[in-house]
Amino acid sequence: MQTMAQAIYIHDFAVLCALGSDTETVRRNLLAPAPPRVSGTWTLTDGRTAPVGAVTIAAQPNDPDSRCNAMADRCLAGIDPALWNVADKSRLAVVMGTSSCGLLENGAAFQRRLADGAWPPSFRLAIQEFGNVAAHIANRVGATGPTYGISTACTSGAKALASGARLIQSGMADVVIAGGFDALCDLTLNGFSSLEALADGVSNPFSVNRRGINLGEGGALFVLSAEPSPIRLAGWGESADAYHISAPDPEGNGAEAAMREALVRAGLKPENIGYLNLHGTGTKLNDLMEARAVNRVFGDMLPCSTTKPLTGHMLGAAGAGEAAFTIMALQAGRLPGNAWDGERDPEMPPIRLVKPEGEATDGRAAMSCSYAFGGNNIALILEVAR
Repeated sequence: MQTMAQAIYIHDFAVLCALGSDTETVRRNLLAPAPPRVSGTWTLTDGRTAPVGAVTIAAQPNDPDSRCNAMADRCLAGIDPALWNVADKSRLAVVMGTSSCGLLENGAAFQRRLADGAWPPSFRLAIQEFGNVAAHIANRVGATGPTYGISTACTSGAKALASGARLIQSGMADVVIAGGFDALCDLTLNGFSSLEALADGVSNPFSVNRRGINLGEGGALFVLSAEPSPIRLAGWGESADAYHISAPDPEGNGAEAAMREALVRAGLKPENIGYLNLHGTGTKLNDLMEARAVNRVFGDMLPCSTTKPLTGHMLGAAGAGEAAFTIMALQAGRLPGNAWDGERDPEMPPIRLVKPEGEATDGRAAMSCSYAFGGNNIALILEVAR
């Protein structure tokens, strides 16, 4: 692995999640001294109620047939269209991460068929294809360059950014719209419930009392190119340890490899990183392995926090959304706090968690990490000009 030969820049981004349905509301709530935590609920098939991070978006007359695509439209509306108005649309690419696009709508359609014996007139199986969100965005912006989806579970959105950067570096595109979207649905919620991974309250990451995950929905879009701007995708690292289909490597070796590769690609040392956005799901296994990996790479001095108690785990959109949160923190010079009960797990190596009310920072570079089922891992390094 060598330092990146060609710099990749982010010219604008938009995000929506449980913290807000537009970028500025998300920014304000994320960096507030007492940010709102997940407050939505979802009723599971066994009758229990699970906390979720739900997005509030008012229905529009011309909404597409998928909640993921509707959220993508909201984000597109928050970005200056001049940024993708390239003369040659074959040089404009779209890469989107997702893990559950269309499942909400198609699940309802299957229920209708079971009840009525016929599909609803609006039923369209294609909205469940992993490339559907990317194709929807490409149609909206007129892109005819490479257009595809990435579905690697919880790393999907972050991998879309790395994939978009590679398209530019390879000469296949000049501008890339990259990001990820996922919507809450019965299949996902009940699937995580069957794994006994859902928390019955707001998640409590890195605490000895942590009891599981909250799920959420949302997403983010980024416009990438090689033209300089104040925000840079400085590096990324990816690994696949294939330890288990759903459980992480308990030692965090794949997570460590991804972080170290990102540092090398960015030409940075651990001490150059001013903040780490943790994956931080609040499950027993994830938080323990992540603390081990972070401690080996950064020791116990780097400020770290996870934003999942505020948004829920947005699954395939998490890596994109949290990259946006990381940029917001660097731009504002303020780190989001780690929302937890403050009771450390003695089994965990020490890491330096940000105070719940947040902290100031003068750092220029930060890392955001995502880890997923199947043992695939990614670390992004974002950098802002000061």
